[in-house]
Amino acid sequence: MVKLTTDNYKKDKYYPRVVISIEKILENKTCVTPIDVFISMELLMKPDLDQWMKGSIPYLERVIICNLSKASRILRLISFHCHDLNMKPSTTIYKGKRNLLRFTKTRERKIEEIYSRSFIVIQKK
Repeated sequence: MVKLTTDNYKKDKYYPRVVISIEKILENKTCVTPIDVFISMELLMKPDLDQWMKGSIPYLERVIICNLSKASRILRLISFHCHDLNMKPSTTIYKGKRNLLRFTKTRERKIEEIYSRSFIVIQKK
């Protein structure tokens, strides 16, 4: 698979689904999270998300309904598209009852940060 860049990401096969999902989310919210997009794309089921939030599932990638390569591409597409929409990135803290919630099995800091990044609509004055 070709590496995603700012020059080619709009040609990616997952790009149209990401765009539609973000548009749908922005109809009701001023913030987009990767979790919102995965749910909208039906790659994450709400009951699984709820179980993860309660700490019953050790890391979110375990219940995302795609392989890690596809999930990684979708995360990059979300970032590129939200940048095009002039949305402001912000970190969201996902905390369970006792600890921070994990997104990945490996706990790789960079990937954890990407999953926890929200994109906020910038209000024009």
